[in-house]
Amino acid sequence: MNDIHLLSGAYALDALDDLERARFKDHLAQCPDCTEEVASLREAAAFLAEETLMTPPPGLRTAVLTRVSQVRPLPPLAVRRRPKHRFPLLLAAAVAIIAGVGAVAWSPWTNDAAPSDAERVLQASDAQRAVVDLGESGRATVVRSVAEDKAVIVTEEMVAPPEGMVFQVWFQTPEDDMVPAGVMEPVPDQTLVLDGSAADAVGAGITVEPEGGSPAPTSEPIALFDLT
Repeated sequence: MNDIHLLSGAYALDALDDLERARFKDHLAQCPDCTEEVASLREAAAFLAEETLMTPPPGLRTAVLTRVSQVRPLPPLAVRRRPKHRFPLLLAAAVAIIAGVGAVAWSPWTNDAAPSDAERVLQASDAQRAVVDLGESGRATVVRSVAEDKAVIVTEEMVAPPEGMVFQVWFQTPEDDMVPAGVMEPVPDQTLVLDGSAADAVGAGITVEPEGGSPAPTSEPIALFDLT
């Protein structure tokens, strides 16, 4: 998910995986808006749990899940304030779960479709995580699943590359070669499925390259991830 603000509802309902929960908990310390929204959702959930919602009216489950299944995460906004109109939808989802008519682990974009490549890697039983803290430049995490033969890079508050340049990701082979694995979007929070086979990679790296990417690194890595 590119915009971490959209995780507030799932966090309030304890419906995040370990990686997302840790990222969002760190984010809360820096975002008063999300802190306020999480508190409001939890207060509403507690209130609803005490009310007469244990026997929902006929058709509530179908109606709520139909509406929720049609929602997709919004892309990151240039202005990073969250739209206030999301609260009614999150509250409706809370009603569905507390009333016992929702899924055990709810996600606003979940429906009957198969999970995405990124979701399969992040949820894989053999998921291996390597985190690099870039200080004021942000944080990046590479998650690799040998079983899925794929890897995902997740960034948080990562600074934009210099004008005319891009951040490019590489796999490090056992022979110590650097193989192109994808060009990152110039946004602070993103989840990118890396190109190519990841099962045999012993590491990954990020370099700054000319716009469009390079066939081989032209600069020293700004981040290296150990996948051994």
